[in-house]
Amino acid sequence: MDWVQSLNGAIGYIEANLRGSLSCEEIAASVYRSSAHFQRMFAAMTGLTVGEYARNRRMTLAGHALASGKAKVVDVALSYGYESPEGFSKAFARFHGVAPSRAARGGPLRSLDRLLVKVVMEGGKIMEYRIERAEAFEAVVKATRIEYERAGTDCTACWGAYFGAGHQRAVPGDYGFCGPAEPGEDFWYAIGCERSRADGVPEGFEVWEIPKGEWAVFRCVGAMPDAIKDMWKRIFEEWLPLSSYEIAPGVCDFERYFEGDPDSEDYVSEIWLPVQAK
Repeated sequence: MDWVQSLNGAIGYIEANLRGSLSCEEIAASVYRSSAHFQRMFAAMTGLTVGEYARNRRMTLAGHALASGKAKVVDVALSYGYESPEGFSKAFARFHGVAPSRAARGGPLRSLDRLLVKVVMEGGKIMEYRIERAEAFEAVVKATRIEYERAGTDCTACWGAYFGAGHQRAVPGDYGFCGPAEPGEDFWYAIGCERSRADGVPEGFEVWEIPKGEWAVFRCVGAMPDAIKDMWKRIFEEWLPLSSYEIAPGVCDFERYFEGDPDSEDYVSEIWLPVQAK
C-alpha cells in the first residue's frame, strides 16, 4: 500500500498548494520519493501527468470562482499563479473551451474532481515476473532528452527516428532505457544494445554502464506499444503497492525487445525495474 499512500499524500500536497508555486521535485519530496519515479507512478496510476492534474485542478477552481460572479479575471489569474491575464485566459480556454469573461457571464464550464486513489481487487490476470540479480553491462545507445509532459509521444517518436535513420544496422534497438532520477521535469531516454552486439560506437552514440544489481523483470506478451504500456500500468497499480520491494533510486530502468514481429499478439518483451527490499 506504500505507493498508494504516497500518491494520496502527494495529491493532498498539490491540493493544499494550488494557489502557490508547485514543482514536481517539491511534490515528490513531500512524500519522500524521487521526482522521476514519482512522475511515472503518478501518470501510470491516474492517466494524467503531475502538471496536467495541477493545471486542470487550478482551472476547475478558477472556473468556480468566476462562475460566482464575484471575482475579477485579473484577481483570479493572480491567485492561481499566473503573472498575466493573457496567460491565464489561454490556459482557461484550453481547459474549459470558453474565455474567462464568458464563464463570468454563466458560460459552460468543465470540472476535474480531486483524485482519491484506492486499491481495487479485480479478478485474476496473472502477472509473470522474476527477481534477477544481474551483472553490470555496457550499452551503446542513442540518447535523447525528453520532457516528461511529452514522454509518451516523444519516446515513441525516438523509435521512429531511430529506425528511420537506419541506426539499427550498426546498433540494434534491443533496449529502451529511461535514465535515473535527476533534477528537473525531463529525463534521458536511450535506444541501443549491449556493447558486444554493436558495430563500435558510431558518431552521435555513447556508452552507458548499467550497474550490477537486483531487478524485477516483467514478461510482456502482445503487440507494441500497448503491451508495454499496459504492463507499466499494472506494475504501479498492482505489483508495487503490495510487493515487498520498492524502486531502487539512481538506477535507470529499461525495456528489452526480442526478435519477432512487434505488431503480433504473441510478441514478447520485458520490463526491467531496479528494486530493493522495503
